[in-house]
Amino acid sequence: METYYAVIFTSQRTKQDGEGYGKMADLIDALAQQQPGFLRVESVRNEEGKGITVSYWESLEAIQAWKDNAKHLTAQQLGQDKWYSNYKVEICQMIKDYSFVK
Repeated sequence: METYYAVIFTSQRTKQDGEGYGKMADLIDALAQQQPGFLRVESVRNEEGKGITVSYWESLEAIQAWKDNAKHLTAQQLGQDKWYSNYKVEICQMIKDYSFVK
């Protein structure tokens, strides 16, 4: 595979689950998958609210376009205001990948 990028989003949720988070997360996930340059996404969250989402993109330009998407900007602001006590975003260039499937 040619060069591609991963955006690693680690977060700690607040206790405000009932305030639209699930609906917004589903909307943002579906919207991201429609963006030019999107490859795939994987996400996990534990019972204490710690989560890791990794989205994969064809280019840095595709990542920036997604970051600047108006609906994504709304979700980012709501995340800061209500849903996350903290988060971190890291962008990595993939230099190698391999897998095993049984």
